[in-house]
Amino acid sequence: MVFGIQKLIQDHLVERRIRRTRLVTKDGRCNIEFGNVKYGNHFAFLVDFWTTFVEFRWRFVLFFFITSFTLSWFIFSLLWFWIARNNGDLKWQNPSNDHTPCVWNVVGLTTAFLFSLETQTTIGYGVRAITPHCPVAVALIIIQTLIGALIHCFICGVIVSKISLPKKRAKTITFSEMAVICPKKDFLCLMIRVANLRKTLMIGSQIYGKLLRTTVKPDGETIIMDQVNIEFLMDAGKDNLFFVCPLTLYHVIDKASPFFDMAEDTFRKQEFELVVFLDGTAETTSSACQVRTSFIPQEIMWGYNFLPIISRSKEGKYRVDFSNFSKVVAVTTAHCAYCFHNIVGHHISSINGIDNGGFGVIGILE
Repeated sequence: MVFGIQKLIQDHLVERRIRRTRLVTKDGRCNIEFGNVKYGNHFAFLVDFWTTFVEFRWRFVLFFFITSFTLSWFIFSLLWFWIARNNGDLKWQNPSNDHTPCVWNVVGLTTAFLFSLETQTTIGYGVRAITPHCPVAVALIIIQTLIGALIHCFICGVIVSKISLPKKRAKTITFSEMAVICPKKDFLCLMIRVANLRKTLMIGSQIYGKLLRTTVKPDGETIIMDQVNIEFLMDAGKDNLFFVCPLTLYHVIDKASPFFDMAEDTFRKQEFELVVFLDGTAETTSSACQVRTSFIPQEIMWGYNFLPIISRSKEGKYRVDFSNFSKVVAVTTAHCAYCFHNIVGHHISSINGIDNGGFGVIGILE
């Protein structure tokens, strides 16, 4: 039992270390910290206040929602209280029976706050109403109505924008947990699986990758985050993917590939991060979105291939088994890319298909 606890603690520490060293997390968030930013640059966030508010976390948006309305009600209630005091409407001022107030039934700070709330929210219970006796009160009710409408429009716009952010659509695009390296059509390929969990398409989808690693130039300069383009293909090309069912993307490991000099026994000792991007436009909202994920060497399996997940029923319908989405099976694979291309027989793998006997039909989200 003690050994099991120690292993759990060790695995947790390893996972935390890997999470810290990633630039892009598995769910697409960028793990980066900005330091020593000049104070004057913070003013740019206030100039672009709309984007700043939309990017606020929900707890701050809700706090601003509550604060903005409550504070505006209270500030205007003070103004209504001041108008009532100047007109002698307050209860402690003992107005005469024939006295005409600026606002009926505003006789204190509490009633002034209630009238301010009713005015800005256009409730109008009927027990408090403005009179034409005070021109200042007429002007104030116009000003409060306009300011209340502006606050309402701004807050509603922020909430709607946050709900409809394109990155929410990206939550229904998922990548396989692991990548694999195996032969494909006489090439050694790195393959990744991606699926759209909705039946609505992603229009004009494009996929590409960046390999992030530390490199040292011949002149001795060290580049901490050197970016190398990684090209991903499909059988039908690399652009405008028909993204109606899960796709398997592959990168050909040839002499131009940064993976060409790597071998199976040293692959997991490498230090790099493969970031994969999928850009597209949501069919329902016409909003562009980007889905990101990353793979480190420990998440790339050499000598494995994905299990099949697409089949066809007797009725002729296509079915997808997501239980096998990230499952892999061992296949005959060369020890390294050089062996695959130069040593006869190393690139030969089984051409027999893999039966998915445990296939089960599941529903796809609308």
